[in-house]
Amino acid sequence: MLPILFTLAVFVLMAKDHPGQRARVAPFDYVRVLRKRDSLRFCLFYSVTFGGFVGLATYLAIFFKDQYGVTKVTAGDLTALCVFAGSFARPLGGILADRFGGTRVLLVLLATTGAAALAMSSLPVLPVAFGLFLVLMALLGMGNGAVFQLVPQRFAGQIGVMTGLVGFAGGIGGFALPFLLGFFKDATGSYTAGFAVFGVVAILAAAQLLAAQFAWQRTWAPKGSAARNGRAATLPPVSVES
Repeated sequence: MLPILFTLAVFVLMAKDHPGQRARVAPFDYVRVLRKRDSLRFCLFYSVTFGGFVGLATYLAIFFKDQYGVTKVTAGDLTALCVFAGSFARPLGGILADRFGGTRVLLVLLATTGAAALAMSSLPVLPVAFGLFLVLMALLGMGNGAVFQLVPQRFAGQIGVMTGLVGFAGGIGGFALPFLLGFFKDATGSYTAGFAVFGVVAILAAAQLLAAQFAWQRTWAPKGSAARNGRAATLPPVSVES
């Protein structure tokens, strides 16, 4: 409670609303944004990155104890190290996206996340599994940062609505992954299928991003934009409605 109370005190004393008139957001605004294909794409990307991070953070202790027979304390320590790796990697994802372009970085992160999850589906020995989870959680953390480097560029005039929707999708993903792992564990007696499905979903998300780039090049992410080239960008982002 002490860090929470400290954060509350800092917020009350220092936080200020942005000056000027604020646009009203009606419930229909969410529906209108969801009609856009790109909004569903970003929801998918964040459900994989943030949802995967949160889902594994809540389930890894159970997995380590159940799969490898370690003590609860050891399972908690291993989980904490993996969570730290993902948490500290999130700013790095944003930095890399700013440097090299969000679409390029996110594509690599989604693809490598899928590869790491598929490798984990083989259920290797504990030292190898722990190393894979460190990498996997770091990739997911960086993916979170890369997603939110892109969202403000695509939805420049709808940041609040899209932040809510994308965050909601991430929360759903965080619930779905532990359910998926537990379901396949109960159904098959192994975690293999659960990690394999998660890996396939991450690779499908990478494929969706790869396909979307061709349309984005003609609209809001042309060559030279921050979404494609990071700091080298010279063209301003364009907000499109389709």
